[in-house]
Amino acid sequence: MTALNKNINAAIFAEKDSLQQFKQLLKQKDTELRQKFNPHKSVSKLLKEKSDFIDEILSCCWQHFLGEHAGQLMLCAVGGYGRRELFPYSDIDIVVLLDSDDTSAYQETLANFFTFLWDIGLKPGQSVRTIKQCVEAAISDQTIITSLMENRLITGNTALHKALNQQITPDKIWPSDQFFAAKMEEQRQRYAKFHDTAYNLEPNIKEGPGGLRDRQVIAWVFKRHYNSSTLKELIKYSFLPESEYFELVAALEVLWRIRYALHLLTNRCEDRLIFDYQRDLARQFGFSTEHQEYNQDVEQFMQFYFKTVLGLERLNEMLLQLFNERFVSGEVIYKSIPLNDKFVAINGYLEAIDDTLFERHPLALLELFLVLEQNSSIKGVRATTIRLIRKSLHLIDDAFRKNKDANRLFIETFRQPRGITDQLRRMNRYGILAAYIPCFANIVARMQYDLFHIYTVDEHTLFVIRNLRRFALEKHLDELPFCNDIFLLIPKPEILYLAGLFHDIAKGRSGDHSAIGEEIAREFCVQHDLSQHDTNLICWLVRNHLVMSMTAQRKDISDPDVIHQFAQTVGSIEYLNHLYLLTVADIRATNPELWNAWKDALLKELYSVAYSALHRGLQNPVALADRLLENKKEAKDELIKLGISEAVILKSWQHAGDDYFLRYSADEIAWHTIAIASSREDDLPLVLLRPQTQRGSAEVFVYTKNEEAIFSLSTATLDQLGLTILDARIMTTTDDYVLNSFLVLEQSGEPINELFREVHICTALRNNLLLREVKKHKNIHRQSRQAKHFPIPTSIQFHADPLNRHTIIELITTDHAGLLSKIGRAFVKKDIHLHSAKITTIGSRAEDMFYITDNQSQPITDPATQEQIREEILKMLGTTG
Repeated sequence: MTALNKNINAAIFAEKDSLQQFKQLLKQKDTELRQKFNPHKSVSKLLKEKSDFIDEILSCCWQHFLGEHAGQLMLCAVGGYGRRELFPYSDIDIVVLLDSDDTSAYQETLANFFTFLWDIGLKPGQSVRTIKQCVEAAISDQTIITSLMENRLITGNTALHKALNQQITPDKIWPSDQFFAAKMEEQRQRYAKFHDTAYNLEPNIKEGPGGLRDRQVIAWVFKRHYNSSTLKELIKYSFLPESEYFELVAALEVLWRIRYALHLLTNRCEDRLIFDYQRDLARQFGFSTEHQEYNQDVEQFMQFYFKTVLGLERLNEMLLQLFNERFVSGEVIYKSIPLNDKFVAINGYLEAIDDTLFERHPLALLELFLVLEQNSSIKGVRATTIRLIRKSLHLIDDAFRKNKDANRLFIETFRQPRGITDQLRRMNRYGILAAYIPCFANIVARMQYDLFHIYTVDEHTLFVIRNLRRFALEKHLDELPFCNDIFLLIPKPEILYLAGLFHDIAKGRSGDHSAIGEEIAREFCVQHDLSQHDTNLICWLVRNHLVMSMTAQRKDISDPDVIHQFAQTVGSIEYLNHLYLLTVADIRATNPELWNAWKDALLKELYSVAYSALHRGLQNPVALADRLLENKKEAKDELIKLGISEAVILKSWQHAGDDYFLRYSADEIAWHTIAIASSREDDLPLVLLRPQTQRGSAEVFVYTKNEEAIFSLSTATLDQLGLTILDARIMTTTDDYVLNSFLVLEQSGEPINELFREVHICTALRNNLLLREVKKHKNIHRQSRQAKHFPIPTSIQFHADPLNRHTIIELITTDHAGLLSKIGRAFVKKDIHLHSAKITTIGSRAEDMFYITDNQSQPITDPATQEQIREEILKMLGTTG
């Protein structure tokens, strides 16, 4: 016990308020360390200082409470505390080691010791065991042996401490090869929780790939094999040269500084870089200036973080590969197999033939990845060759990029039947992609700061290519079988992969990234001698990669004119096949939670009708009259099969105009007709729900006499019930009946699948329509925590309908509870007839289209009237444009 401990013991435990004084000591130390913290300087001393201070506190308490037993038992630190890496709010993990199974003599004193620690605010993670119990637990659980490996004596029986360490050595339990295998499996499972990427909007600085846990894994497996006390011995055992060791330390220091700042900012053990803290951290780390655009400071800070992680991932790959070679394969036997005149495989890892290979043959920097694709048995690249690649990146200059042999090698990597995604990721990790395609460097670690894209641009791009590859693989057939079927029609898959590579390459530049990306892609295709046909297809896909999703989600795809216009844009079935696959892959690569049955069905439907239009020929579009008659006939035939007479059918259709038969499918018309035929005037409003439509959503159908605010009342009710409105078709007949249809999903994105829920929705909506009000109560819609960090200015624009049937209002604003109801009230107040609405919500961003006319069913073209409507909508929303 140090002199300081004696002073604390004497000065505090003799006092009546000793508990409060210990609390004050802890508070003073935390304040002192907080004041010492500088985000631009190393925190390693602060971590050790906090650990040493806690050692003193625990030692004092141990001596006081254990008394005569203090020397019989042992108190040790484990985990991060054992490593002397205590962040401001880190867990304080301790183990009390017993000298026997009989705890009766000191059970009460130990209980008092732990209670006191909790009372003063330490909240330790504690365990009490004998050596035998420690060993038994460690044998069955590798996390326990990991914790015990980092045990550090605080105070107590040194003989017990020595005995424990003798019992947990690799020659007794968990030999280093088994321990390594267990840690690799643990890491694999941990990575899977983060979709195998560190590059998302809110990364976990500790547990995510490339985070602090990866560094700990390196330290654990290294220590297990060499009984090493410091990572600096990586140099001694020739795992890293000194330069890379210091690179590793510098990267770890960055993560330590960010984690330290995060703890102080949140006043808790927080390891997630969530939106709430990113701007404050950007300011602390010097990325905030007065003249920057909104979010630019955050983007720069996060790019700084992601580039740090990228370097750690590369070092982690090298070290784990070397560990595997030495711990598992053996340190002496090197089995070398020639692959070609430039590369060999050593113990399953690719190695350059010698250290001068890339200087003599610079193109081998690309050939290497082709060799990996063509030899699936190779597990990776040897660390020596990874270093050589990094040192040789300067060889990829303009002359290299214009070398036709280099061009052929690069294109060939996209034509292989396997390994494309893995090798593109490896190319990115080693810096090859950014060197070979300089524009790609601009998107490396670049965050897309919105709620739609949750990955960095480069990671999103590689996910797109991965998704396209999965369409070709039988093992993923169950995911999206329709995409697999379409993929079989693609003669050159490399065209899709290259379009995916370039579709977002201009992100972060001023201007339309699709148009700029097209120019970059064209220059690439010309340089790489792709045919005119392939070049045009790739460039067209890059330029139009958003067209299909925008058409499906923001336009009325039941309108033949919309389909004809889309088909004209696409131009051919070949282009349609490529665009459909790229669109699905792109959406699924933005955010795994955004893809649902609704989007799947919507895109399939657009593909199907566009395919029919292109197959029929654009010179022979479906006339409105033909579409109308076709839908009527198909619906009538189906209804007659179900036993409904033609007279009843015609009576049920008496209020439905041509628009109705054009915009609803035959099966929807049949469903509506059965319901209308079985109802009387006294039964109105008629509210029905069909839980599963062809588009993967539920349809809520309202049939009643037209009265003001039906749309507003309906949307307010559905919103209050926690439903997400995907689409709305609003029909008002000439004799003043409404046939309104709302396609909905649960807020979670799941379909409605319980009968009592269906009944509740219908009952609530009918009652509110009868009462002409929606009673105020707590809305169950929840705006996401992240939404407040993406303020979206309200934009209202008026567009002309090409056929001059409607005026289209395009509204972009922040989504919130009651939004559609407010819009509906604005329309009522301005005596506007709403005919249809396309509802698109991306994260917290609402992008809605409303098809309106005046009360005479004429488009509203007068600018002054449009401005009045605009002002009324803004007034209802409580905002300004």
